[in-house]
Amino acid sequence: MSSLALSVLLSLVSAVAYAAGAIVQEHVATAGDGRVLALVRDRVWWAAVTLNGTGAVLHVAALAYGPLSLVQPLGALTIVFVLPMAAMFVGRRPGAAAWRGAVMASVGLAGLLALTGGSGPHALDDREQLRLAGVTLGVLGALLLISRGARRSVVRSVILAGAAGVAFGMASVFTKTVAMQWGSGTPTAGVLSLPAIAVFAAAGLLLSQAAYRGAGLTAPLATVTVANPVMAAAVGITMFDERFRYGASGTVLALVCGVAAAGGLVLLTTERLGAEQGARRPADDGRPCTTAKAPDPAYANAGAGDVADGGRPAHAGPAHLGDTLAGADGSGPPAAVQTLTPPALR
Repeated sequence: MSSLALSVLLSLVSAVAYAAGAIVQEHVATAGDGRVLALVRDRVWWAAVTLNGTGAVLHVAALAYGPLSLVQPLGALTIVFVLPMAAMFVGRRPGAAAWRGAVMASVGLAGLLALTGGSGPHALDDREQLRLAGVTLGVLGALLLISRGARRSVVRSVILAGAAGVAFGMASVFTKTVAMQWGSGTPTAGVLSLPAIAVFAAAGLLLSQAAYRGAGLTAPLATVTVANPVMAAAVGITMFDERFRYGASGTVLALVCGVAAAGGLVLLTTERLGAEQGARRPADDGRPCTTAKAPDPAYANAGAGDVADGGRPAHAGPAHLGDTLAGADGSGPPAAVQTLTPPALR
């Protein structure tokens, strides 16, 4: 097997491992209460951590055998793999909107990563690392505050997933810095980078776990998968002197890919919002219709065969008056109100 084929195979297995880890994380978030201590004691959650760690190791191994321009876009297939895997293992069949959103996000992210090039190697010095770590912590804190103010659980989860993507992206940036420092033989390599990697990786894991609570699977996963490399690419462009390939044309194509990826995320989020509204609608079924009007007293003595206003049967007369009353104990809404309640609200 050639090095390129091995790189592709490792990338695909890595994406499958990430997808499986996301499915397990979402299951833990749905079944648990979200407390950190409860997660640490949950062996199922540690299985998710193991799957995510396996995916990361396989991704690094794929980079060792293949070019970055190939391996990074293949990682976007995590969003696509998770849909059939969730249908197969947990019985969640994705709808057409979920598939469209996942494909849009994957294609947009793959194109964006494929167009991101690099110049010469450049490592961050200690001052740049401290500044970048401080700014990142500030961004994470701001996103946490914004998420607390979100009223919809899906919106809150997407914000938390974006924060997780930022944390994972920064962990990748500091990992790249450590690798370059070790490659150059710097004796103090990792003094600042290694603690930053540990902090941001742990923060990303906990934030992504919180993102799966109350928001399903695809929207948070897609947000994390897109935000992670996009944040890393943004830092690479601004601090590592990286550029998009093919000059101005590549920049325009990258913007188009970014719009496609963002559109996919929006579609996945709105699809989840629609599912959430549909799940809440049956909870309103028992409410009586407050806008229904009582029968017109003018028709109280009309015969059963009389018809009023456009063929609508009038009140059935004294023989049926008992049907309009509540039960003998006075409980429950009048039957006349119930019959006037639209079927969608019963």
